[in-house]
Amino acid sequence: MTLRLQPVRVATDSEDAEGLLVFARDNLVAVLVRLSDDQSDDTGKWFLEAGFGRIYRSRPPIFSSLDRAQEWIAASLAAEN
Repeated sequence: MTLRLQPVRVATDSEDAEGLLVFARDNLVAVLVRLSDDQSDDTGKWFLEAGFGRIYRSRPPIFSSLDRAQEWIAASLAAEN
């Protein structure tokens, strides 16, 4: 599955954050945000800010890399077939 990523700034509680809109088949399926709190071990990791359809999670995951996030999204979408 091919995912298309579109950079976007996301308003968070503390500041604007680097984000990505994730599209599959021209449908918005997720919003990822790069964590930037210098006091956290998760700095630089990617957080599922919002997931739609099969991507929705009540407890959104944190991914060690953008590649891992894309792999997880693609696998989650493939599970619906």
